[in-house]
Amino acid sequence: MNTELARFNMIEQQIRPWEVLDQAVLSLLATVRREDFVPPALKALAFVDTQVPLGEGQVMLEPKVEARLLQELQVQRHERVLEVGTGSGFMAALLAHRAMQVISLECRPSLALNARASLARNGIVNARVLDVTAAEGARGLPGEAPFDVILLSGSVAEVPRSLLQQLKIGGRLAAVVGEEPIMRARLFTRAGEAAFTETDLFDTVAPRLEAYAEPTRFHF
Repeated sequence: MNTELARFNMIEQQIRPWEVLDQAVLSLLATVRREDFVPPALKALAFVDTQVPLGEGQVMLEPKVEARLLQELQVQRHERVLEVGTGSGFMAALLAHRAMQVISLECRPSLALNARASLARNGIVNARVLDVTAAEGARGLPGEAPFDVILLSGSVAEVPRSLLQQLKIGGRLAAVVGEEPIMRARLFTRAGEAAFTETDLFDTVAPRLEAYAEPTRFHF
């Protein structure tokens, strides 16, 4: 496989058509080696428009979804970022190139170990991957708050208020919200002490993050 041609085609044929036009984001995707974060047996899928299985029911999101989320979060160099759900570590790598600091929470030790190794191989020193339980991950990291940016790298039925409260005023949180077959990437912005705005970004589907509350189901 011609890796650089595959990367170029991923950007031009998948990512640009998905309204990712921020040149800084596109340049980053051309630089950070996505193939280094894909399981070795699945490297042929590194640039394909599909979710890549990581094991334990987890996946890398499609390249276009990762790119669009990165664009919408508009991470700045002075900002601190919290990611819930490290997975492969690729999203943490992208965020680390744009932010001052990234803290990423992962409840599966094998994924956390692989992500740390991939980040180290790529020379990324401003991203930390923390081992947590699923319940701890769902609470975020209140002891290190507030954050400028929070990314949930998976889906939830709804974003807990307790996570939104960990944003600085002006901070942004992105998550995939809803239930299959209808899920939507959504951007939350903290406009004031108790004021938040929501913007729907695009429709997609992502595996559930563990330990987040599910809606009550009524049985008749």
